[in-house]
Formats: sequence, C-alpha cells, structure tokens
Amino acid sequence: MRDSMVTGDDQLVGRVKRIDRGWSTFLCVQNLVDEEMVSFRERRVRNLGVDVAVGDWIVVAADGERIIGVVPRQSRLVRRASSEGMRYESQTIAANIDVVFLAHGLDTPPNRRRLERELVLAFDSGARPVVVLTKSDTVDEERSILAFDAVVATSLGVPVHVVSSVTGEGLDVLRQYTRGGATIAILGASGVGKSTLVNALTGTDSQETGGIRLSDKRGRHTTTAVDLVPLPDEGWLIDTPGVRAVGLWTSGHGIERAFADIFHLAERCRFRDCKHHQEPDCAVRSAIATGHLEKSRLDSMTRLVEEEAALEREQRNYNRK
Repeated sequence: MRDSMVTGDDQLVGRVKRIDRGWSTFLCVQNLVDEEMVSFRERRVRNLGVDVAVGDWIVVAADGERIIGVVPRQSRLVRRASSEGMRYESQTIAANIDVVFLAHGLDTPPNRRRLERELVLAFDSGARPVVVLTKSDTVDEERSILAFDAVVATSLGVPVHVVSSVTGEGLDVLRQYTRGGATIAILGASGVGKSTLVNALTGTDSQETGGIRLSDKRGRHTTTAVDLVPLPDEGWLIDTPGVRAVGLWTSGHGIERAFADIFHLAERCRFRDCKHHQEPDCAVRSAIATGHLEKSRLDSMTRLVEEEAALEREQRNYNRK
C-alpha cells in the first residue's frame, strides 16, 4: 500500500474517515518516519465526481480543494444500494479492510439466515469474516452455549468469539485481529452493540450508543454513517450503521464459500446441473433425508442464488434502456 502512496511535495495523503453530502473527512498523514505513519490531522475535501468510500486512501491537492486520486482498493465490502432510485447500483460500505466482524447480540435468538447473507458479503469483499457474539453479560451460560453452537454450525469454520463490551470478556482476542495495522469493519443489525464494541476496543466514547426498545427488543440507530476510527496501539475500526435488510450485490464466490457444505455434497449428485428438487441420486436431498443437512439451509441458499440471478437480469434490462 505504501508504495502506491508516493506523492510529490504539493500533495497530501490521507485515509477517508467519513463521507457527508459531497464532502470527505479524511485523516491526513502529517509525517512519515521510516515509512511508518506517526500522526494524522483531520481535514475535509470535496468529493463530487470521485468514487470514494470510507477506508479509501486518497491523494489530495496541497490546497485541500480536490481529490487528485484514489489508491486502488485491496478489498471492499459491497451491498446493493437500499434506495429505490438506486436499486441497480452497488454501495461500497468500506474499502481496504482485512477482517469483517459480523456482530450478533446474544440477547436475541441467533438469526442464522441473516448470518448467511452477511457471510456471503464478507467472503465477496476479499476480507476475512469473523463472527462476534456480543452482550455475553446479558445471558446465562446455557443460552450462550446454545447460541454459540448454532452459529458455529452455520459459519462452517469461520472463527466465532463470545464477548462483552461491559465486562471485557473476549476483547483481548478481538484485539489480536488488528496486529500489523489491520483494518476491521463491523457489520450487524441495529442494537447488536457495534458502537459499544468500538468504544470498548478504542477505550473512548467516540461512538454514540443507545439502549434497546422494550417493546420489540430492537436497538435504536446510534450510528448514522460509516465511520473510520484509529485504534490507540495499531489498526483501524470501521463502524457501520445497523441495517435490517442485507441486500446482496452480484456475488463472486461468496455463496459458494458460505454454503461450502452444500456445494461439497452437490459434487456427489448424479447430474452436474442438479437442482436438488426431484432429480434421482441427489446427494443433497439424501443428506436432508438422513438429517445431515437442514432443508432450511438449502432453501436459504436457493433464495440467495435466485436473488443474485434476478439482480443480474434486472441489470441487463436496465442497461438496455
């Protein structure tokens, strides 16, 4: 990355911290010692006409008036734009991330279908997914174990950690993911404790937090924009607003990796194009019949594949207009 940031004396280098209505707040590198960044200063620059996302490294004119260039991204977390008028466009949530924390609160039953969608997004980003079960201080040990087992069964080898931002349980394990200056993005529904987790890891109150509505156990939206937070020792955290629906963009290999168990079974089906419906000698249906695979998991994967195919058809039709 540093080799891509070589600039002249009349240019500034920084990392996008936040984006607000045509403006990018970025952390400008103040000086370099042995090619290592030692200090930053927060500045703002217009980003109209430039494709930038939180986490991007940018080159800015010395007068601070415009972005000259964006360093090629090493990874990016992308979803389908939620606005009706932008339904055929992608939205880059965060760029240049190394790990995606998929946060789920232990105070509510595990949402395995949502987790599957988040895993697809994380795998397609090019970053490493890690599931973080928050609020361990709010449940007893039995409930925590049951939720942990359910999530482990869904995540197929992806690391799963149980933490509490109140007691500090598990936080030291999460801090290990920031070694080497890594960037962590936190993704999850509103109310799962993302902002509280950011504050616990940074040792600050940089992110506003809120309580849970007693009527429906849903969290209040405290994070309203994607925000990059430098960690005190090394590394970065990117907090994202809670979203109730995770809209997938066109997948690379995310579905295949998130449902590796089904794809592995499918290799033993008689027909290579088996749809796992009524075809003879279907290994996937056999696994369901014997209890080795849940039908709900196959149904979930089928919906995601159909959703991706529908999006591709919509894009082709839209581009023809």
